[in-house]
Amino acid sequence: MSLLLACDVGADEAATWRAALAAALPGENLVETSDAADDIEVAIVANPRPGALAGLPRLRLIQSLWAGVDRLLADPTLPAGVPIVRMVDPAMNVAMAETALWAVLALHRGFFRYARLQREGRWAPHGQRRADEMVVAVLGLGQMGRCTALRLSAQGYRVLGWSARPTAVEGIETHAGAAALDALLARADIVLDLLPLTPATRGLFDATRFARMKPGAGFVNLARGAHVVEADLLAALDAGPLRHAVLDVFQTEPLPAGHAFWSHPRVTVLPHAAAQTDPRSAAGVVAANLYAWRAGRPLAHVVDRARGY
Repeated sequence: MSLLLACDVGADEAATWRAALAAALPGENLVETSDAADDIEVAIVANPRPGALAGLPRLRLIQSLWAGVDRLLADPTLPAGVPIVRMVDPAMNVAMAETALWAVLALHRGFFRYARLQREGRWAPHGQRRADEMVVAVLGLGQMGRCTALRLSAQGYRVLGWSARPTAVEGIETHAGAAALDALLARADIVLDLLPLTPATRGLFDATRFARMKPGAGFVNLARGAHVVEADLLAALDAGPLRHAVLDVFQTEPLPAGHAFWSHPRVTVLPHAAAQTDPRSAAGVVAANLYAWRAGRPLAHVVDRARGY
């Protein structure tokens, strides 16, 4: 049996993945072409090119190296009926929580405003609110969302969680369903997007939704660029109600030169770096999943194709 590594990434990154997976899967036949298609039962993928998994008659498992699987699911040639397991790596969850905490703290304490004042050569301290006076809405309560909500709560923030379906997180006030979202947004000083990309979340943040946010709110998107109607976000920053946006993801990546986000004084741009997959730990997750599958044990984090994650 061969394991197909199908990654549409740079050469250096692909080499790093090959080395990490080879170390975690000693004795396995790891291939990068489908020339021996009849021998491939498992595909390990990261942003594979459309059609990369077609024509593999013995394919029985697809392991994603990324947490997001929206591009994978959009491939019309994706083999039907083959289980897809998305990457859930505790190290990624911690990294995401750290980035979210940094963004929330910077918005809370006005650090982005101080950066503008520094460029202007102005000394203008302002008052500060305590963490327990700040309401942070965490949208998306999967593994990353849970970890982030608990990390923010531990720092003293008043955290509200939201998900499409009811989800309990110990110590966190949670809400679910479309009807609850607008009321939650109106309460939040900072809105943090960690939702998966699905048909229901594509374009979720548009002019109507931004208008329902609390005046002066901050917006943080560490999830997917397609959640946001970018022109509407710019309008909300220029005319209200938003005070500042921290963006790690965009409709087009890399963010094109000359895009308004680069120079907007109320936008902080990150290069899709909030929680990068670490091959050192992720390769171990892949190995554990592979051995569980071979032993006939239930797989964790199997993608629901109908839901999109």
